Amino acid sequence: MAYKKAFKMSPFREQLHEVIYEADTPGGKVFDVTLLVTIVASVIVVMLESVDSIGARFTRLFFVLEWIFTIFFTIEYILRLYCIQKPWKYALSFFGIIDLLAILPSFLGLLLAGEQRYLVVIRALRLLRVFRIFKLAKFLSQSRIIVQALQNSKEKIFVFLIFVLLMTTIFGSIMYLVEGDNNPQFANIPISIYWAIVTLTTVGYGDISPITPFGQFLAAAVMIMGYAVIAVPTGIVSAELINADDSLPTNTQACRSCSQEGHDDDADYCKHCGEKL
Repeated sequence: MAYKKAFKMSPFREQLHEVIYEADTPGGKVFDVTLLVTIVASVIVVMLESVDSIGARFTRLFFVLEWIFTIFFTIEYILRLYCIQKPWKYALSFFGIIDLLAILPSFLGLLLAGEQRYLVVIRALRLLRVFRIFKLAKFLSQSRIIVQALQNSKEKIFVFLIFVLLMTTIFGSIMYLVEGDNNPQFANIPISIYWAIVTLTTVGYGDISPITPFGQFLAAAVMIMGYAVIAVPTGIVSAELINADDSLPTNTQACRSCSQEGHDDDADYCKHCGEKL
């Protein structure tokens, strides 16, 4: 693979990139820990504001704090875009989308009436950065193994879900034919399919229940089959976990060009875009 010439940054952007993206530097760790504390504080504020007695008493304080957090996260988001060569790579990444969603509700609240501000609890997803910040390599490696196992088994799980949907459609339709004339709870096939889904997944709300002997027999059969529904995907994922590669990289260095992480410890170039690390 032919690697391209290293992207040249100004000293200021270089230093800014190290602070914002490099969790293994002193400045980067201080920045990220501060960011985590701010995220936790902002989520707590939103939760407290949703409590009527507390929200009514401290309305002005919560409003001021929310905009302080929003301005802080907005500046952080802009700086993340500024200090990499390809800002759109970060903007379309998982954390880039989460970071954008973390600040949008506050601005939407200025234009739209409603409770959009409570959507800022999505900031809690940003706490996933804790695995990178504190370099919990063991946990980071194990989380990647789980992700790899899910990716490897996605086709099998998809086929299994299709099979489950077919089963619930069939059982729901049969239950409608059996119970429809005698039980107003099974008024139509969609409601009967809802019952089949609730019963097959062993949730068992009990809001709809059969009253005819054959309907009760069919319900018992669906309940027993529900245990297989739990066992099958568990077995699929477990088999992939056994075969998963436990030597996945845990390096936290971020590429200056595309902001991607997960490089090998001895890597000199980004494996995603070819930029020199």
